[in-house]
Amino acid sequence: MGQEIERKFLVRGEEWRSLGTGISYRQGYFPTSPDCTVRVRIAGDRAYLTIKGKTKGISRKEFEYPIPVSEASEMLEELCDRPFIEKIRYRIAIGNLVWEVDEFTGENQGLILAEVELENENQAILLPEWIGQEVSRDPRYFNSNLARSPYTHWRDR
Repeated sequence: MGQEIERKFLVRGEEWRSLGTGISYRQGYFPTSPDCTVRVRIAGDRAYLTIKGKTKGISRKEFEYPIPVSEASEMLEELCDRPFIEKIRYRIAIGNLVWEVDEFTGENQGLILAEVELENENQAILLPEWIGQEVSRDPRYFNSNLARSPYTHWRDR
């Protein structure tokens, strides 16, 4: 059984851009219940089916399986809700942690988030200078919610 423990932050400035190479992501969500999220994701030349349980604090159950890209494409087009999540993900290693910076495009254009996965909820971390406000507990910034209520629809409110 998988467990995801992650903190999420807004990103400020441009310093982070020179620290990693981006990969294009496209992901969609299957209609699900509030207690379970199922997504299909194409990341570069790989694809995954992921099932996530209900978030409790900054933790949740997570199960992820590689699948053929052709099947992921078919699932996106025929089974997933719209709009899709489209983003470029940069992986930036700092110390013993890997930060994933997502620069959103499409319906979430203008949003840049950084996530870091932890071993436990109380793990101490040093925040890079380009890390802004923490949004780990703000459900608006969950990818599944950004698919239903895109950033461009509420950012200026």
